[in-house]
Amino acid sequence: MRKTMCVVLTVLMILGLAACGSEKQEATTEVGFSPALDASTDCHITVAGGYDNFEALEAEFDSFNEYYPNVELTFTKVDDYNNMIGMALDGNDAPDIYVNYSWMYGRDQYQASIDHAEDLSDPALGLDLDCIRSNIILNTDDGTLPMVPVFSNTYGMLVNNSLFEKEGLSVPTTYQELVDVCKAFREKGYANPIMGFTNEETTSLFTLMAYPFFCETVANDAEAVTKLNALDASAGEYMRPTLEKMEQFLNEGCVDLGACAEIGDNYDAVILRFFEGDVPMMTCSGDTVSGTKKRESRSEAFIANPFEYTFVPTPMSDDGATFLDMPNLQFSVNKDSQNLDMANEFMRFLITPQELSKMAQNKGLMSPTKDLSFNSVYAAFGDVPESRILSPEVFGLTDDAVKQFRQAVYGVATGAMTIDEAIAGYGTFAN
Repeated sequence: MRKTMCVVLTVLMILGLAACGSEKQEATTEVGFSPALDASTDCHITVAGGYDNFEALEAEFDSFNEYYPNVELTFTKVDDYNNMIGMALDGNDAPDIYVNYSWMYGRDQYQASIDHAEDLSDPALGLDLDCIRSNIILNTDDGTLPMVPVFSNTYGMLVNNSLFEKEGLSVPTTYQELVDVCKAFREKGYANPIMGFTNEETTSLFTLMAYPFFCETVANDAEAVTKLNALDASAGEYMRPTLEKMEQFLNEGCVDLGACAEIGDNYDAVILRFFEGDVPMMTCSGDTVSGTKKRESRSEAFIANPFEYTFVPTPMSDDGATFLDMPNLQFSVNKDSQNLDMANEFMRFLITPQELSKMAQNKGLMSPTKDLSFNSVYAAFGDVPESRILSPEVFGLTDDAVKQFRQAVYGVATGAMTIDEAIAGYGTFAN
């Protein structure tokens, strides 16, 4: 009897485990993309953008072809993209999907890029918009969604984690810790604890460090944002706390501006200088970080002495670092596409946590998804508390206002203007 009962129980357990396995397998197959169109569909989908090449996207084309082997997908570069995409959309060979940018919204010269865009918020399209961080999704006046982020961007600093470990120091998380760690590195013989590109105002070291702090000071002040966007002369006063903070930081002796001026550009030269291995921290944007992996093999210093590095937010506040969360590249679907159903099907395939994260990792950019652990280089941004995550898409600071701020902080940081002069000049700087 005992043997018989054991056999019966064993059989029941095996059947139960098989059923659980079946349920688990079924649940697994339900996650992600499931094709909705005829797999034998034969058509050509064109994606237009300004990149010279888009290998990460082409890898997604290959994955999509596993579901639709007869669909030909190609990426086409449009020269002078920002000015020419409208003409391309109005032409006979208009793309089915195209790159778009939030800053184009509301500007007359780019209206075609919005007018041709399908409303991607339509539930009938089935896009998994919930997998994307809501604060980087464009807020429009009419509630439509003409574009959806496929990459995101932020400002921060590349950190040589191996140097920090070697010297027994911790990566700073507050402003005072940043100042203290710079001092500690100097005392240990490191001439340039923190470096960055300084030769031009756009994405200069000064902008990268100051802009997140500036957003922190105005994000909850609707009147300030309105005046800044209107380029109201009185709005310059809102910059004072940030300009004073930047001046204070430079006076701390953390940055050797002469050494920074030797960096020729804010992409290739920044990366290769960082790979020399003697710079603990290098300010840059996510766009710059995207080029690091490919340049490891171009740096003789890095090949000889490789080290671990990550990208972290720069702490300019005593309360901690601000994660300035911004969309990078966004995709729109041409509502007049001759293959609209398949263009939407590709977007439904792409806008999933798995594919967006995979494409972002292949490109080296930050994913727009809620989970940032997919790429360890950006993982630190996923640890920033929600209260310290800010996005201009949410509080509404426009590109025109940002350009005024960038020039003001650059003028003060380089000694071309006093703080009072920069404040008085708000709204008058050439855009």
